[in-house]
Amino acid sequence: MNPTRKRRLTIVIVVAIAAALAISLGVYALQQNMNYLFTPSQVQSGQAAQYKTFRLGGMVKAGSIQRSKESLEVTFTVVDAGGAMPVEYTGILPDLFRDNQSVIATGHMADGRFVATEVLAKHDETYMPKELKDAMAKAHADAKVKEAAAQGKSP
Repeated sequence: MNPTRKRRLTIVIVVAIAAALAISLGVYALQQNMNYLFTPSQVQSGQAAQYKTFRLGGMVKAGSIQRSKESLEVTFTVVDAGGAMPVEYTGILPDLFRDNQSVIATGHMADGRFVATEVLAKHDETYMPKELKDAMAKAHADAKVKEAAAQGKSP
């Protein structure tokens, strides 16, 4: 191989390696910023155990909201068809936050409870985020399959 071709081949290989490295670092950075959505039953079954930060979606259980008198700390329970998860949040809640309301909280697990850094409430009676609707429908379907299996029936 003549020296000109050898130099061109070296440049092409170096550029290809640099491009592969840049793409790999970009993909890694994007994966670190993703927040997956789970329902309380999915969290309790261990599906969220591998994620440091994730989103928890469901309905606020009626009568579960407890506000601290000394601070902005609020505790409440998020429920779905098959589970319940206690949530702790410090901050100002959205105006639409109340009992029996759909909610999505971003945060992490600590000592068996979900510690939220952000809480979002749905904006009207008919709206539910597609991801939350799909996750709750899947959890509900899984609960029906398990119930049918326990009774010895096919779904």
